[in-house]
Amino acid sequence: MTLSADAFAYVADLVRRRSAILLQPGKEYLVESRLLPLARSAGLSVEELVARLRTRPVESDVTAVVEALTTNETSWFRDSTPFSALARHVLPRLVAARGGVGRLRVWSAACSTGQEPFSIAMTLLDGLPPAMDAEIVATDLSAQVIERARAGRYTQLEVNRGMPAPMLVRHLTRAGAEWQVSDAVRAMVTFSVHNLLDAPPAGPFDVVFLRNVLIYFDLATKRDILRRVAQVLRPDGVLVLGAAETTLGVDDGWDRVSVERGSVYQRAARRATEPAGVVTAAAGLPQPWLPPAVTTAGATRGEAG
Repeated sequence: MTLSADAFAYVADLVRRRSAILLQPGKEYLVESRLLPLARSAGLSVEELVARLRTRPVESDVTAVVEALTTNETSWFRDSTPFSALARHVLPRLVAARGGVGRLRVWSAACSTGQEPFSIAMTLLDGLPPAMDAEIVATDLSAQVIERARAGRYTQLEVNRGMPAPMLVRHLTRAGAEWQVSDAVRAMVTFSVHNLLDAPPAGPFDVVFLRNVLIYFDLATKRDILRRVAQVLRPDGVLVLGAAETTLGVDDGWDRVSVERGSVYQRAARRATEPAGVVTAAAGLPQPWLPPAVTTAGATRGEAG
């Protein structure tokens, strides 16, 4: 059964209002495939499920529909470049800027089932000096995937998606037919449900991973999200976006820094003196890190992201 245009329009509007994710016409197949398990569990067709939701919008049903249509694609050390950049460039500079002591704080936004924040934790464990530790705040819109992430347990198929053998040996153990993330790695990560349309988690953060998320939003929503991120990012902190994402043409309050085969972003120098949580440039933090190859306010130098 093909989903009617009216039913699709209702679901698309619901998802946009709750999550700002845009479902364009032509995505009817996606809505049908994602909602089919919910409909079957209720003994209904997808069309009937949507009709019931329209007449009796029970909050738990609304949440289930929105979560079903939230993309949860993820893998270990996804795309590799951001993690190489974190280990080889970002982390050494942050450690030096902090004098090799204290705690680094990372926000992994839209963390899905946890592979990204755990990959970040493993990278930091390998690179932090003895006098430093790290806290990773991992958030996602879906309560269901957050519960899975908290468990830190993965199937062999999930482990096969990007997990390097040395990391597997050091940080995971067998748990029956599955793999369990070590206590040391799990202790670094705190998971919670969060909508990017809401106020961000309490900062300040040294690094924010916001990868493969902005592509689902319209321009105004992208700007709002980037503004919220800037509010909780330290003046010399780093924003990591997906390979297909950029702040250029969206928000000129960011500078693009070319590292490895991609880019990271920092608050533009003119904004770096603005507060980020309880930390300000006046608190003695160094000025933003801007190596020679950088794109600022749309003028390109060095390697493209």
